[in-house]
Amino acid sequence: MKNTGIYSVMILLSLLWFGCIGTESKNDRSQNSNNTQYIPPDKSITSDNAFNNLFFDSAKLQSFLDKHSEYAVYQEQFFNFYKQRNYEYAWFDTSGITEQASNFMNLLNTTIIEGHDTDLYNKKLSSLYASFVTDSTKHDKVSPLQTELYLTGQFFTYVSKVYDNKNIDATDLGWFIPKKKYDFIKLVDSVVVSKGKDEDKYFPQNKQYKLLQDEVTKYYNLQKDSTWDTAITLEKPKKKYKLGDSSDAFAQIKHRLFLLGDMPQQDTTKQFDSTFSDGIKSFQRRMGLNETGTVDTATLRELNVPIRDRIKQLIVNLERMRWLPAESDSNYIVVNIPEFRLYVYDDGHVEFPMNVIVGEEGTGTVIFTGKLKYIVFSPYWNVPTSIVKKEIIPEMDKNPNYLEEQNMEITGNMNGVPVIRQKPGEKNSLGLVKFLFPNNYNIYLHDTPFKELFSRASRNFSHGCIRLEDAKKMAMYLLQNDSSYTEEKVDSLMHLDHEKWITLKNPIRVSITYFTAWIDQDGKLNFRKDIYGHDDEMARKLFIQG
Repeated sequence: MKNTGIYSVMILLSLLWFGCIGTESKNDRSQNSNNTQYIPPDKSITSDNAFNNLFFDSAKLQSFLDKHSEYAVYQEQFFNFYKQRNYEYAWFDTSGITEQASNFMNLLNTTIIEGHDTDLYNKKLSSLYASFVTDSTKHDKVSPLQTELYLTGQFFTYVSKVYDNKNIDATDLGWFIPKKKYDFIKLVDSVVVSKGKDEDKYFPQNKQYKLLQDEVTKYYNLQKDSTWDTAITLEKPKKKYKLGDSSDAFAQIKHRLFLLGDMPQQDTTKQFDSTFSDGIKSFQRRMGLNETGTVDTATLRELNVPIRDRIKQLIVNLERMRWLPAESDSNYIVVNIPEFRLYVYDDGHVEFPMNVIVGEEGTGTVIFTGKLKYIVFSPYWNVPTSIVKKEIIPEMDKNPNYLEEQNMEITGNMNGVPVIRQKPGEKNSLGLVKFLFPNNYNIYLHDTPFKELFSRASRNFSHGCIRLEDAKKMAMYLLQNDSSYTEEKVDSLMHLDHEKWITLKNPIRVSITYFTAWIDQDGKLNFRKDIYGHDDEMARKLFIQG
């Protein structure tokens, strides 16, 4: 399995990327009809304050449009869109293709899958996009600018098609992909005051988006509580406090838990009691911590996160949620990577949640949408070449019987490296069943023999695929409409000595997402750690540092 991250490292020289900053050609002026006001490039956008730090010569835009007649109808929108950016890239920066591009491709694919609208599928764009997120060796052969302009063209096509509006005003869509870095205070003020009203013109937001906006307002008001500026300290944090224990810090913690809604009433006492313990558990649950009901080091660390940092986290996740598809009464599966959690939705309601294990930082699980089509019982595990080189061969050198002990076999040789697979069975690294949704990243859901790992609070240590805590339950759900697949039948299929493939009659959408702040089913705000650094990357682009 090839391990990739959503941010591909670009192997291109900066000079090849940047081109000319804000270079306006005579084509710019000729694109505006007599009925349209001339829009000059926004020269206030520079490489210092731009959301992305790549720019291109406007003449290249006209050249692209001349060669791609399918986007000719949007010529005016193209030029207006990029003039407002001073010809700054919208979908790339020097680190590679941006999170916004991946989120848009997810939205586009979801629309195609659920609406059965193949007209929105662009084979060339899909190929170009895949080349940037799966294989860095192709970056010197594929034009970032061509991919950039294809993405913009498809963006206009999507808006026009989905919202039945042929006369797209690029000005109204400018907020969708930021042009400049924001002053943090002004941005928060804008979110609190506007509530995103202007954004509803074209894009009816997912319910989560609106709920998070309300939380920004709440935390904005919490900033006025000066006591939050002081870090809470405990003389000796203990693994377990007894009822009746006392500390000056308990009164501070109780006040903070009350402000956050984890304690129902204000309590100024210094004693550790059952209500205090319940409040701590509520907070721990929302932070994804072990619910010990006591003030341990991890809990105190989360309690001391500055409100300003929490607001930044909310804003970053709002930025991601711009691209969520509109909610619908459909069946689908969602994996939230930072939460280490999967949710199965049936008719728009959670059928059941499930703990998962995701990729570790160096082999991070890719964020994308696919269609789950196949169940493979008693699977072989075809060991990726990278794992054979780094892990299997060194073990074989130390132990001649390693392959036999691990129920593995050599099936061939490729470029001097043995081709190895693990046979079906209890030791198989994929467990007893896997679930495939064809994608360019070779990511799938699967069982695991290492069940004890699910008890850990943080579960990011796979090679990139997603391990399920209860794979049999998932199989039973997916096959529930076929009465021939009884629990006994499924159990027998999971213990064969060869693979058994089942094609689902009704494939189901799987969305791999990355949210570190969201509202759960109980209406509670949750936060999680930014395990892949995506929040930090987005914040650097969104906010003027300082």
